[in-house]
Amino acid sequence: MNPTNTPADIPAPPSPSFLKRLETASFNALGNLLDIPDKPKSQKLAKLTPEQEDQLREIEREAIAGHSGDLTQLEAALGMLRMGHHVGWKVLYIIHSKKTVRTYEEMLGIKIRDVFPESGPSSYRSIGFNLAQRYSNFWKVAGGDIKIPRRQDSVG
Repeated sequence: MNPTNTPADIPAPPSPSFLKRLETASFNALGNLLDIPDKPKSQKLAKLTPEQEDQLREIEREAIAGHSGDLTQLEAALGMLRMGHHVGWKVLYIIHSKKTVRTYEEMLGIKIRDVFPESGPSSYRSIGFNLAQRYSNFWKVAGGDIKIPRRQDSVG
């Protein structure tokens, strides 16, 4: 959320009945309920610089070469690495637990807040992020203190 927002600009936290409707809504209905715009593919993807592309490839190579252990965890960490610029680190904290983010950061040898922007061009599509913006404390939502239905889903 933009720090220049006034209290009138910040939407109120969703009501329990609204959250209940989200639990059963189709993906198309979710987009409508949350006023998520339908944007062209070109606006949903991060435009990475050659340096950013090189950085991702180097992180990936080092993580693969140095890994021992559960390959499904490495695969998931690499998925987070590839999604980060598109959704931003806040969405990553919404869809993963803090412990999982720390585990993946360790596997990749990074801190996601140092590599990815706070939000990316596709962050608006995240149900969890969209709803977290309506609460005053992002970290309570990310930490699970405020329960968000379908927090790992996206639309459009």
